[in-house]
Amino acid sequence: MVKPSIRLLAVDIDGTLTDSHFKISARNIAALRAAHEAGVQIMLATGRRHDYAMPVAKEVGVPLCLATSNGALIRSSEGETFYTDRLPAATARKLIAHMDEFRGHAVLTFDRAGHDALVLERLDELTQSVSRWLEVNKPNIHRVSPLESALDHNEDPIQAMYCGRVARMEEAQQRLAGSDFLGEITILRTQYDHRDLSILDILNQGCSKGHAVRRWAEEHNIPRGQIMAIGDNYNDLEMLEFAGLPVVMGNASDDLKQPGWHVTTSNEESGVAQAVEEILGLALRT
Repeated sequence: MVKPSIRLLAVDIDGTLTDSHFKISARNIAALRAAHEAGVQIMLATGRRHDYAMPVAKEVGVPLCLATSNGALIRSSEGETFYTDRLPAATARKLIAHMDEFRGHAVLTFDRAGHDALVLERLDELTQSVSRWLEVNKPNIHRVSPLESALDHNEDPIQAMYCGRVARMEEAQQRLAGSDFLGEITILRTQYDHRDLSILDILNQGCSKGHAVRRWAEEHNIPRGQIMAIGDNYNDLEMLEFAGLPVVMGNASDDLKQPGWHVTTSNEESGVAQAVEEILGLALRT
C-alpha cells in the first residue's frame, strides 16, 4: 500500500470493525486510538441507528463522528448533530403502500430517544431473520398497526428498512424497482449469505455513507486522497468509491474486491487494525 497522509478514516461497524460475535478486538481499538493520536479524524459509518452505534463509539474511547443509518444522520460521539437527511413522510407513505405484501419485514426509524425510535407493524417475519437485533433494540421498539399511522403527525423518519431472507428480499427489491417513486429514494442493500440475511435500507434520494463522507470532507477541507474507508458490504460501495484509499475486508464478497482496492484480513483477524497499522506505519500488534 502507498502510504499517503490520511486525515479522515471512515470505518464500517458490522462485519468490519466487529467480529462475528459483534465484538471489537483490542487490536482494532488500539489502532483507532493510535490513529486519533496521530491527528486522524475517525468516522464510524454504519447502517445502525445512532443510539445503537453509540456503545461501539464508547468502546473505541476517543472523540469521533458517527454517520449512522447509512449516512442519514451525522452526529458526534458527544451528541452534537451536524447533518440530518430524513426520508420525507410523504415518500414513506408511498413506500409502505407499494410494499404492502412486505409489511412483516418493515421497520421505520425515527430520530427519537425512547421506546418509539423503531416502529414496526408485526414481529413474525423479522423474528425469523433478526431475532438478536430485535432483542437488543427491544426497549426502543413500538408496534403500530397500520404502519402508516406512525406518520400521522408528518414527522419525517430517518429511514425505512425491509429485512428478511435473501430470496425474499430479492422479491422485495424487484417490487421496489417497479415503483413510480424511485427518483425520491435511495435503496442500499446489506447482505450476509452465511446467515441467509438481506437488509434493504430505504433512504432519501442521494443519501448514502459516501454522501456523508463527502459532506464531512468538504466541511473540513479534506481532499479525497487523504480519506481512507474500510468496509465489507454493498452499502459501503459509495463510501469506498469516494475514498482515495478504499480498503475491503477479507470476509467481503468477492464482487466487492475491485481492482485497485486494497484487501485487508477478515473481521475475525482484526482486518481494520491491519490496514490502519500499515497505512500509518504503526507497530500495534498485540
